[in-house]
Amino acid sequence: MTTRLAAFIAGTALVAFAQPLSAAEIQIASAGPIIELNVSDTVNAKPDMAVVNAGVTTRATSANEAARQNAERMDTIIARLRQLGVAQNDIQTSNFTLYPQYSYNNNGQQPTFLGYDVNNQVTVKLRDLSKIGPTLDALVAAGANNFSGPIFVLENDAGAKQEARKKAFASADARARELASYAGYTGVKLLELSESYQNFGGGVPPSPPPMPVAMNVSSADARATPIQPGMVGTAAQLTVKYEMVR
Repeated sequence: MTTRLAAFIAGTALVAFAQPLSAAEIQIASAGPIIELNVSDTVNAKPDMAVVNAGVTTRATSANEAARQNAERMDTIIARLRQLGVAQNDIQTSNFTLYPQYSYNNNGQQPTFLGYDVNNQVTVKLRDLSKIGPTLDALVAAGANNFSGPIFVLENDAGAKQEARKKAFASADARARELASYAGYTGVKLLELSESYQNFGGGVPPSPPPMPVAMNVSSADARATPIQPGMVGTAAQLTVKYEMVR
């Protein structure tokens, strides 16, 4: 039988067929049965960055006025982020919506027009996790009235990927040898290997914009927002094919 090879171990005898590069294929003959495994392993680590969505929802009787009020408050929020040391490249507009709002009655009457809502949101990368709580508090004080997150991530995940990959490969190799022994074979030979990764951790995805909320935070009654970064996981997923050998 033959097995298409996606990744090879050095020293394996290969036969390359003369074809265009875009359609090149390499095959290797296998005499024994094939084991195909999907194996994953996860490494947990402390996050090194948090992502927060913060913005302003404003309402006015005209679309122009709602947009004007929103732009004024968003300018204040972005300026406050820059004052807090957030780099300009770490602030990105992620959502802008303008839509009319109505109050619907159950008595068959026409809905009542309430005004136009404008929502503007930025996605902010916070690299100093000790400042997340104070940053959120400062944004509220600056006029932000809708948030989602934080989502904690491991931006520098090369080490975690390497460790997860190593553990997953060792697990796949041990399982393949175990399965081969059940079938009366003495070992295995790696034929094909592919990999993928997934990062996950605490946090919530962005949420729909809420209704405008008036907020007033004074220095007398403000309390720092508590934030717990916890741990985030990096998972390596391997698909491997082995030939069982005697």
